[in-house]
Amino acid sequence: METFKNVFGTGSAEQEQDEETGIMDELWKNSSLSWSTRIKGFVFLFVFGYLISFISTSLLLTIGLVPFAVLYTIGNMCSMLSTLFLMGPVSQLKKMFASTRIIATIIVLISIVCTLLCAFLLKNPLLCILCVLIQFFAMLWYSISYIPFARDAVKKFFGAVLDI
Repeated sequence: METFKNVFGTGSAEQEQDEETGIMDELWKNSSLSWSTRIKGFVFLFVFGYLISFISTSLLLTIGLVPFAVLYTIGNMCSMLSTLFLMGPVSQLKKMFASTRIIATIIVLISIVCTLLCAFLLKNPLLCILCVLIQFFAMLWYSISYIPFARDAVKKFFGAVLDI
């Protein structure tokens, strides 16, 4: 019966999606990049992204608001996309929008858009810097969500500090 379903395509939409996901994961697993190359790519893009964000922040007063917002955002996007080297695009999208980090992902994406809108359209430095701060903390929270028990440790730490 299962062979009949496979041959004539009477499977569910969920099975078809699993097959598509399986194909993408299989292509990613069979890519020409070795594991050590993937690690190097991840580290390079992650560090490069944070370096761009840091440089843009340190040069904020000299380069202007729009270049700062663009560079800072590009840096965060590089850092966020660095995990593509480790897990592949389909797996990353699944993990980004998993229940454990969907709120952080949405806040990061919204703050990225708001940062660029404040810089390009509103040209408001205070709102832009506020959006960058939100972007920073959302990206930090998003990043630590990949470290087991890190968010619980941060919550406990700040809970203990705020109870004092």
